[in-house]
Amino acid sequence: MNITIVGRKCNPREDFRLRAEKRLGKVEKLFGEEASAKVTATVEKTCHIVEVTVTKSGMIFRAEESAENMLDALDACVDSLIRQIRKNKTRLDKKLHSAVLEDFMDYDVDEETDFQVIREKTVALKPQSVEEAILQMNLLGHQFYMFLNAETDEINVVYKRNANGYGLISPDIDK
Repeated sequence: MNITIVGRKCNPREDFRLRAEKRLGKVEKLFGEEASAKVTATVEKTCHIVEVTVTKSGMIFRAEESAENMLDALDACVDSLIRQIRKNKTRLDKKLHSAVLEDFMDYDVDEETDFQVIREKTVALKPQSVEEAILQMNLLGHQFYMFLNAETDEINVVYKRNANGYGLISPDIDK
């Protein structure tokens, strides 16, 4: 697995790099050497935030955790990734055709075998700018908002990010 470690507002020490490689080694068994992982460490005023994103063949697993210590945040983040893998074991097994998933059975997480849609909602889409969509989302008090982008004529989603600010999701039809 190709592991990239990036520091924001910090320079991760060698012990962090070694711990990241060791902890992601268990995840590498599942995804193989062709997978890539990006570990981003950020230092804020009161905490350390670690984000791990693992990609392989278009599948993306992402976890973000914070703690007072960067190594603790890394451990929590990798554990969160493993819980995601365990929770979706059956679907992943079909997609990856891998017996390695059995290694993740020791994590105490209920496997999600089917997705139950509790509520369906239709949304009237009117062309809006990104700024208008963010304003509308804030007025509704929602965490995300789907809209028809007036500039691109595509359906987009704006959302609130945990670390402040907003995100924009737009379709990539080519993939």
